[in-house]
Amino acid sequence: MKEQGWEIARIDELDAYQVDDEGLTWRPIRRHFDIRAFGANAYTAEEAGQRVVEEHREQNGHEELYVVLSGRATFTLEGEEHDAPAGTLVHCVPGTLRGAVAAEPKTTVMGVGAKQGEVFTPSPWENVFVAFGHFRRGDVDRARAELEDHVAKHPDVWQGHFNFACLEALAGDKEAALHHLERAAELEPEIVAKGAADDEDFDSLRDEPRFLAVTRQADTAGSST
Repeated sequence: MKEQGWEIARIDELDAYQVDDEGLTWRPIRRHFDIRAFGANAYTAEEAGQRVVEEHREQNGHEELYVVLSGRATFTLEGEEHDAPAGTLVHCVPGTLRGAVAAEPKTTVMGVGAKQGEVFTPSPWENVFVAFGHFRRGDVDRARAELEDHVAKHPDVWQGHFNFACLEALAGDKEAALHHLERAAELEPEIVAKGAADDEDFDSLRDEPRFLAVTRQADTAGSST
């Protein structure tokens, strides 16, 4: 119990959220324990071949350590593949191109990280993952509540409004989707215009004049010859 200064939990006891359509499951370790010093999350792939670490570089000083807790993963680090059975540790300094896929079913990889030399702050993307996890389970109300809390705490961060717009578009509330998309565009017009135009989540809004205005397609939509 936390009142005693400690808490114990098993990975499979933590909340589990599906984070994509491929079956990847996210288990929010940091969020569960309310860790304030570093980020910690676990990802489980149900089938071999599914990703457990998305391909990316951390360009902002974020340092990460990955631990293969179960199964077997194949890490690709700067284009070079490495076999990683359970018990393997993979450390990536900032800027390293990394990614991993499961080599066996039910592979779980934990990631631990923080920025060097800075006080850690929890990443807002956790709220987005939780919200869409609820949405994929069919609980739209809890998904909305999660993102409402998120944008209330970060009203001037465009990503929160953009993801809220995605959620509302998928849920069928066009007015709410357009409201949040327009707010995101106010905060970051260039990125939002391109991102919304390319995002399939907004397919239900393609013919809406306000959507065309945000994505800067309004003029071209009305000038066909």
